[in-house]
Amino acid sequence: MVAESAIAVAGNGFGRAVLAQIRRNGLEVGKETRTRPDGRSEESRYELRFVHGEKPEQDKIRIDSKTPQAEYTLVYGEGRLFGIINGATFTPRPDDAADFLSRQAHSIDALLRYKELESKVSSAGKDKQQGIDLYVIDLVDKASRKTRYFISAKTFRILSLEYEESPPGSATPVKYARRFYDYRLAQGTQVPYRTVTLEDGKLTTETHILTITYGVKMDDALFKNPTATSASGNP
Repeated sequence: MVAESAIAVAGNGFGRAVLAQIRRNGLEVGKETRTRPDGRSEESRYELRFVHGEKPEQDKIRIDSKTPQAEYTLVYGEGRLFGIINGATFTPRPDDAADFLSRQAHSIDALLRYKELESKVSSAGKDKQQGIDLYVIDLVDKASRKTRYFISAKTFRILSLEYEESPPGSATPVKYARRFYDYRLAQGTQVPYRTVTLEDGKLTTETHILTITYGVKMDDALFKNPTATSASGNP
């Protein structure tokens, strides 16, 4: 009931089918600030394009990032992840790949689409943080990845989530937390425009959405490997 209420609120009263239709694809433009281990901050601009498939392996996601040092693209399509820089493909570093995939697996959309993604949800009781009464929901997806969500008992907005993962090359799990702020209406649906990510309690990333548009037509070529396209003889 809590998960279904959160879905209803995210759709601003629309049913699941309408919410899924509105947010089937979209373009998000924003800025992100990362805090490096040495304490320095690096700001980047990004454009996120996505198309939700009937199943998670059919999802298509593309992130174009621009930092003061470089411009590059990460693409997830046909169940594979690859990068593009200067028109050529490359294999993302293990930590970048892990971060990309974790953002999709441990996200608000993962809960809003739990039935479509064949994930299982269960109650983990109630909590109270900073004076706010919360419902706690555990989600386990088809790959057995677990995410814990904290949902306002008053508004049924998803306020935060937590999960644990071991970074590539490490056997020690890290506790990740994402907190969501500044909810606004985007084409009749509720979207948090500010997200803060913490690793073992330390702030590492802050993301601000500048604009978000749903229902944008996407050229399928955006999610294709350009090297493979060139090799096939197509321009």
